[in-house]
Amino acid sequence: MIFTAAMLVFPLVWTAYLSFTNAEGSVRAPKKFIGIENYIDVLTDTERFWPAVGRTLAFTGGVLVAQMVLGMCIALLLRRSFRGQGIIRVAILLPLVATPVAVGMMWRLIFDPNIGPANYLLGLIGLGPYPWLAGEKTALATTMLIDIWQWTPMVALILLAGLTSLSDEVDEAASIDGASTWQRFWSVTLPLVWPSVVVALLLRGIDALKTFDILYATKGRGGGSFHEVETLNVYAYGLSFDYNEYGVASTVLILFFALIIAAMLALTSRQKER
Repeated sequence: MIFTAAMLVFPLVWTAYLSFTNAEGSVRAPKKFIGIENYIDVLTDTERFWPAVGRTLAFTGGVLVAQMVLGMCIALLLRRSFRGQGIIRVAILLPLVATPVAVGMMWRLIFDPNIGPANYLLGLIGLGPYPWLAGEKTALATTMLIDIWQWTPMVALILLAGLTSLSDEVDEAASIDGASTWQRFWSVTLPLVWPSVVVALLLRGIDALKTFDILYATKGRGGGSFHEVETLNVYAYGLSFDYNEYGVASTVLILFFALIIAAMLALTSRQKER
């Protein structure tokens, strides 16, 4: 427990310390304490920081909504027994086998505007071509699609575990009372499975906020030429390893950490209210 606490606390304290200094250039370079100057600079940066915050929230919110809806639909379908259920479950979980970087590179080839099969298949039915990852306005939505493809199975697995633990008697009683399929789901199934929904929201919400590998694998440094997929994680990475501005990067990471904590508190407080 002491080792785990040290591995968690030390990096956080060190990052917080660097955020109050002008550390840059080299890790061993002399540092000067400058107070909250970095925080003022970052919080007033409307060119890179706040757009990155907006992209982070848009990415997280978009993938969460899609993954929760699709995951619940898949879990409801897999809840009932049917022929070939085992094969279907394995097929649905296959996206989780590959690493995010490999997934990002695979979809980068699929969405390639010149040699990718995505535009070729669309061309067969008279649609496209679309810029996908190459477009300034479509890149973020495309990376969201990739994240949804890979992580929806995990949400479905969590929700399926919650659904299979429920008794069928309550649902059958509601059906006898004349409740429709939607009414039974909304008023019976969803409240009973809500703890599993909160777990899925917490796990995927925190993970989606911290998404880096897929974005970097598909768009590279800076989130693209126009920073079209530059989230807070990508922005902080660029400040640290591309520009060696460790003080400013640490400030961004501390603010990012505060955002994650706020999101966790919001979700857990919602769970307590229910």
